[in-house]
Amino acid sequence: VLFNTGAGQHILKNPLVVNSIIDKAALRRTDVVLEVGPGTGNLTVKMLEKVKKVIACEIDPRLVGELQKRVQGTCLANKLEIKVGDVLKTDLPFFDACVANLPYQISSPFVFKLLLHRPFFRCAILMFQREFALRLVAKPGSKLYCRLSINTQLLARVDHLMKVGKNNFRPPPKVESSVVRIEPKNPPPPINFQEWDGLVRIAFVRKNKTLSAAFKSSAVEQLLDHNYRIHCSLHNTEIPENFKIAEKIQTVLKDTGYSDKRARSMDIDDFIRLLHGFNSEGIHFS
Repeated sequence: VLFNTGAGQHILKNPLVVNSIIDKAALRRTDVVLEVGPGTGNLTVKMLEKVKKVIACEIDPRLVGELQKRVQGTCLANKLEIKVGDVLKTDLPFFDACVANLPYQISSPFVFKLLLHRPFFRCAILMFQREFALRLVAKPGSKLYCRLSINTQLLARVDHLMKVGKNNFRPPPKVESSVVRIEPKNPPPPINFQEWDGLVRIAFVRKNKTLSAAFKSSAVEQLLDHNYRIHCSLHNTEIPENFKIAEKIQTVLKDTGYSDKRARSMDIDDFIRLLHGFNSEGIHFS
């Protein structure tokens, strides 16, 4: 098979790495596993021996053919369900665990699709480009800390499990990879994620700026003014003639003590406090 590296096709060929990923997933006999990007099925076949069912999502019909050929006529065939298509555009089925060797281009949207999926799954073991993996686990103050880090860590426990060198794939990718485990927090934090993300997005546009500066952008002021007016009309609250959203924003930042703080060094608790400070003054982000 010729692989399309433009579509991020790099097949994991080292059986030691394959076994290691399966160990880390701690699969159970009763599990339904969602596998994204099964490729030629090196992981798939090993998992089929251990679990109740594997649902494999693959976008490339040629690889689907390879995978089907590989299990045809074996006792594993009836445990495998193949969905052909783009995993970002399909509704995810019910599953207990997810194992994926993803093309880099869809890493971020896929992580959030997983984290917002209901009912909850137990864990996901995901192969990413090294830098993306390090962003997922980055802590406040680290160079790689970003919106992706804090959003993922709000919704899940994330662990960096192992590094995987490029020679474990064929064809070898240009960069090193890492395997990460994600376990959704269940129950989830009692936070409206759309609103949380709206706040975090503003703070991280320039993560080295103070929040006082970040919130002075006219686009941000327009958005929050618009939301504030909707909020007030829903609650039949009068808005004074001389009302200025900019002043209200800066007051909230001052009162919560975050005016001079920068997103790069703020943790989840900081953003929860700040969101609460804005919300209690009727300022909303979604």
